[in-house]
Amino acid sequence: MTKMIFVSLPVTDLKASVAFYKALGFGQNPQFSDDTAACMVWSEAIHVMLLTHAKWRTFTQRPFPPAGTSALMLSLAMDSRDAVDAINRAAAAHGGQADVNPVEELGFMYTRDLADPDGHMWAAFWMDPAAIPAADQT
Repeated sequence: MTKMIFVSLPVTDLKASVAFYKALGFGQNPQFSDDTAACMVWSEAIHVMLLTHAKWRTFTQRPFPPAGTSALMLSLAMDSRDAVDAINRAAAAHGGQADVNPVEELGFMYTRDLADPDGHMWAAFWMDPAAIPAADQT
């Protein structure tokens, strides 16, 4: 079996979250979706499982983090700077928040962070491998 990652995220409004992730460019796999969960596909190897709070509770009883806090940030490699900007515009237009952190412009890398409607953070970035500074050899 191919190695894959399934990121599970608790969401308060499953339909709104599905619409949000579709607007960002994720596809939906109906084979693993129902009225308690939706499997959103970024690539052949990366899937995001959106879970209602009730469904989430079947996996763990650990408390939900307080609103406005972050336990992690996931990163999505984009094909271009324009794609980074576009995914941030889509986030803001579909119930999320663009630029939850300052934009990073490092020349060889460009990053803009966004949050989904539940505050889950994503870093959308573009990197030009040919422009990465050489490592200090000292």
